[in-house]
Amino acid sequence: MAEADLVTFSNIQLRPDPSRTVIRPFNIEYPGPFKVDGHPRAERVIDRVLSLTHDELHAERERVTASLDERHRDVDDLLLHRFGEVMAVVHDTREITRDQQVLIGAYLSGEYSFEAAALFNPSMVLHPDQTGAPDDGLRFILSLRGIGEGHVSSVTFRTGRWSPQDGFSVDPASQTAVAPRIEPSDQGATDGGPTRLQCGNSRELSETVIFPILPSQRQGIEDLRLVRFEDAGEVQYLGTYTAFSGSETRCELLRGEDFKTFEMQPMRGAVAATKGMALFPRKIDGRFAMLGRQDNENIWFLSSDDLLTWEGGTKIVEPKWPWEFIQMGNCGSPIEIDEGWLVLTHGVGSVRNYCVGACLLDRDDPTKLLARMTEPLIVPSPKERDGYVPNVVYSCGGIVHDRTLLLPFGVADNFASFATVDVGRLIAAMA
Repeated sequence: MAEADLVTFSNIQLRPDPSRTVIRPFNIEYPGPFKVDGHPRAERVIDRVLSLTHDELHAERERVTASLDERHRDVDDLLLHRFGEVMAVVHDTREITRDQQVLIGAYLSGEYSFEAAALFNPSMVLHPDQTGAPDDGLRFILSLRGIGEGHVSSVTFRTGRWSPQDGFSVDPASQTAVAPRIEPSDQGATDGGPTRLQCGNSRELSETVIFPILPSQRQGIEDLRLVRFEDAGEVQYLGTYTAFSGSETRCELLRGEDFKTFEMQPMRGAVAATKGMALFPRKIDGRFAMLGRQDNENIWFLSSDDLLTWEGGTKIVEPKWPWEFIQMGNCGSPIEIDEGWLVLTHGVGSVRNYCVGACLLDRDDPTKLLARMTEPLIVPSPKERDGYVPNVVYSCGGIVHDRTLLLPFGVADNFASFATVDVGRLIAAMA
């Protein structure tokens, strides 16, 4: 820990819990040579369910209910909703009983452990409801990247509190996880239109899981960088994330106001085909502003009149010190403080070690670099360097409260923890 005297670490660790599962669609189809136009494979599954005798149907129905009722609410409603999705494609006109509908929905659903392998790369924003916040402290919302079967990444959330007296506390996660209801827009998402997610069935935020929905996200929704964005007195919560199809990446935007309804929408422009973009929390000179690393080496500043379209940019921070010789990038959205824009950075050095650093940009002209850390703020600990990806510490965003930086971070692409840093001392440590 090169700057250990600057950082106060929390003992809290958020580790993956494979028992937390979500019910999501299980899509099946024949390989190309076996496909028959107008006759999806789901038809055969429906035929088999309808062929069951009354006793067979009842026994299988009871087995499904007993299995899923242990950790999911409103199982029948979930499976009936899935049945409706299937029938919108199959167009079967036969009379199908409620028990048959539930069972068809079950056969074409799967239980997915969205954080079985890892829970890491958090970002933090101020909770919109500060009721019950501790004295001199605050309530916060945390987004986390969970990795499950097939190395597929999803987004999950937690809530918590921080105060100078008691430090961090994180509310226990519900054992129930709820998939969003998907409402595609009239303009298809593949054509740039939004996909709307209804998460109203979640009773608390930790129950909400956003897993890959679009073809662009087939292999994951990675590293959501949440930011509380304010414009003309209006507040909304925005987040940039990397959508990975399995062969290509692109930056997409998550938009929400109350964490009950979200919209996902792809970004456009040359820069949007890259990773690691982070939005400023307000407009600068009347334009949206963003940090990027489109060359996979340096940090760039971008501005645009359109929140979804990003081109060009100005290179503002280049690797300088040994711990960042390979590449640099942001660790979340810039944070506005008295001295300017505080940017948490990541640097990649020898043996692919990822460290967290920081720099300071001019408030009026963020293309001007005012100061930067010469040594990393947080480095991989010898005791906690092992995990899904060793030798990595990484964050997707923190917040500043009363001159204290609250910094959640991921360790070894495995679990998440927290730290605090005095902002004045942090700035003083820069050169």
